[in-house]
Amino acid sequence: MRDLRFALCALCGLLAGAAHAVQRSAALYDHSHRIVSYAHGLQLQERAVAAHGRHSSAREQPSGDERRPMRDSLILLQHEAVLTLGTGSTIDNIVTRAEELPFEVVRTTRGGEVTYHGPGQLVAYPVLDLRANHQQDLHWYLRTLEEVVIGALGEFGVQSTRINGLTGVWVGERKLCAIGVKVSRWVTMHGFALNVRTDLADFRHIVPCGIRGRQVGSLHELVPDVQVPHVRDAVLVHFARQFGVEAWRLPSPGPEDADLQSLFRAS
Repeated sequence: MRDLRFALCALCGLLAGAAHAVQRSAALYDHSHRIVSYAHGLQLQERAVAAHGRHSSAREQPSGDERRPMRDSLILLQHEAVLTLGTGSTIDNIVTRAEELPFEVVRTTRGGEVTYHGPGQLVAYPVLDLRANHQQDLHWYLRTLEEVVIGALGEFGVQSTRINGLTGVWVGERKLCAIGVKVSRWVTMHGFALNVRTDLADFRHIVPCGIRGRQVGSLHELVPDVQVPHVRDAVLVHFARQFGVEAWRLPSPGPEDADLQSLFRAS
């Protein structure tokens, strides 16, 4: 973990001085210490798309119907307990009757089946312009998100893998990380949810991700003293490595960014 801390300090040390650098930067909204409602998390993503389009320089302005390149963003948070359904999800994978569920069920715009979000789970929402900044390849994007998590878990001595045909990250037969995304005009939303200190009992209400016969797991089962901030640091390092981020930038205190921050003050 010492090398990880050094790498993270090197990245974060660029925050203040990156404005005049040539390095490729991304905006970081780190609210991983907060518990945020699902509705507020969705608003944050939508406003990040709009805000970072406005941050494009004058020479990036569109001509005709051409869209401006965006600066990439990464949003980190924890959610209040909630079940979310993907665009094609079936309620058949919710095994508890609706009137007996202890938390809300939300239909989302991401792909994938039903999953659970709650405290102790690190949620990462990358808002990336794949066309301008990366690759126009959904398969590449999903595999790269998996690689971020595999690398982050490796910092704790945990060997994790993919399973062919099942998007996500696994340790043995247990799924520690669920991934569900939306890509519109090659701009991404939603992302991944990594169980760090998650109450796994809450998964009893669903067939997680619609995959029967498989279990979910949480990192604290393998690394008892792990906390969300430790995993956040590892995710930041490996996200930067996989997506070519050379400097994390804190959003400028403009009016649109004040709107983003207000979501968390209200939650």
